[in-house]
Amino acid sequence: MGSAAHHGRPAAGDLEPPERLVRTVTAWEGEAGREWLARLPGLVADRLDRWGLAVERVVAAGGQISMILLVRTEDGEPAVLKVGMVNRETEKEHAALAHWDGRGAVRLLRAEPAEGAMLLERLRADVSLRSLAEPKAMLEAEGVLQRLWVPVVDGHPFRTVAEATGELAALLRERRSAPFAADAGAVIDEALAAQAELAGSADEVESVLLHGDYHHGNVLAGERMPWLAIDPKPLAGERAFDLAWLARDRLSTLAAQPGSRATARRRIAKLADALEVDAGRLRGWSVFRAVEAGVWYLSVGGRDDGELLLEFASWL
Repeated sequence: MGSAAHHGRPAAGDLEPPERLVRTVTAWEGEAGREWLARLPGLVADRLDRWGLAVERVVAAGGQISMILLVRTEDGEPAVLKVGMVNRETEKEHAALAHWDGRGAVRLLRAEPAEGAMLLERLRADVSLRSLAEPKAMLEAEGVLQRLWVPVVDGHPFRTVAEATGELAALLRERRSAPFAADAGAVIDEALAAQAELAGSADEVESVLLHGDYHHGNVLAGERMPWLAIDPKPLAGERAFDLAWLARDRLSTLAAQPGSRATARRRIAKLADALEVDAGRLRGWSVFRAVEAGVWYLSVGGRDDGELLLEFASWL
């Protein structure tokens, strides 16, 4: 670590992962997560050194499975260093960002995929679409998505929606019999039926590059463009799949107001209409994604989040 100190950069000891990151990684990833957290300060220090970066600060809110640092490059340009856990969902993040090349998404400056390290253009981390009123946020979100949905060519590196949801459906089937899912049998069965039908007919619908985790919190204010997407978990597949997260955005606010069921259904109809996707397919993917995520939350002890997602699925 001598060289890091020599360049006036923090040593690994100063690069402790933020509390929120430690909490989520420990709860979600178990032993593998704890091992990664132990290695993380060293990974970050090494990357700062190799890429000649000076740290301004660690972003405490940061990512749920990644450490985010505001840095300056050797030329003094502001940038962001992101070092995240590499898993099935995140392993192609750099490839998607490189494919978009700044069009609708944050620009990738450098990457070391094996370590989950990326140097990204700096956006306004504290200003996401959540800062806008919901109708305006939805309008902006739709505009960004239309730039992201580019055709994928043969031989692309991304998993398909059918493959990814097939794996999730298998896990959901296993979890159906667990004590924590005791009350959710009917809605789980509906979600599994929807996934089987939608994945089975995937060839009939145009396939594009999808963001995979698209919601208001993952779209930040930028300098070159008003709004840019971050944090993709990319897949190749139909547009309706990407809209399923958007359909349940700001869910706690939605649940707290009267007529939530009618509002949720109206939202699906409006999104389908605005982005020219089949409303039935959007409804099906919204049910599957909400149930799958809800049961996953129940499995890691997040009862409130889990029950809210299952309730949303039941409204549709």
